[in-house]
Amino acid sequence: MNEISPPEPRNPHRSRGTALVTGATAGLGAEFCTQLAAQGHDLVIVARDKARLDEVAARLHAQFAVHVEVLAADLVTDEGTAAVAARLALESSPVSLLVNNAGFGLRGNFADNDLGEELAHLRIHTQTPLVLMHAAIDAMGTRGGGRIINVASVAAFTPRGSYSAAKAMMVNFSRWANVFYAERGISVTASCPGFVRTEFHDRMGVDKSRIPAWGWLNAPDVVRRALGDSEAGKSISIPSKRYKIAAGLARIAPDALVERMARRGR
Repeated sequence: MNEISPPEPRNPHRSRGTALVTGATAGLGAEFCTQLAAQGHDLVIVARDKARLDEVAARLHAQFAVHVEVLAADLVTDEGTAAVAARLALESSPVSLLVNNAGFGLRGNFADNDLGEELAHLRIHTQTPLVLMHAAIDAMGTRGGGRIINVASVAAFTPRGSYSAAKAMMVNFSRWANVFYAERGISVTASCPGFVRTEFHDRMGVDKSRIPAWGWLNAPDVVRRALGDSEAGKSISIPSKRYKIAAGLARIAPDALVERMARRGR
């Protein structure tokens, strides 16, 4: 773990607490870091690539004069997950906001994909967030509260293979946890965006031309809504009216129709 200490801030502020963000070097994770730093949060940023983490940390530190810690960890491994869980449990430097953002997609369908890849995919989207939430809730509960944001997807409301199944679990769990742990001062929000202009689909090798122009969202808007809904104590955050409508229709439309429409995003 490397630590970058800030100089005297150009615009002095009281820290709003420390936020830990996984998958912090790109896409929604990087945007969460930027917006949280702009709000005055100190940060613990987590990803596999230490060089990229150092670059992000230096930028955030220079731009916002916040305290930044770098934690390089592979969250598909026991060791990496345990290291982040241990940081969340650290009493001497408490984390008040956890953003479970790390993840990746698989291009193929379930039976065509390598089983090992499917299990790693399931782990990063379900097991890892649960391990980190367990550590965070234990720590936050003893300090009187905190917030957790689980980056899910509007795919959670559709039949779309193992990805939507994993995200559906996180949505359902977040809804329960937001109610159950409210008495401990802990809120849990599932952010459920649709297609977002990030590296996510590029890494999957998806033909983005198949996705209609109206379906794309911008990362700053998604993150801004997620942070606002988290502060408001909401269990579900769906950015944009069009995706709220889509999620509602997906619940009542025939599965075969919804699956065909969702398949366009592969």
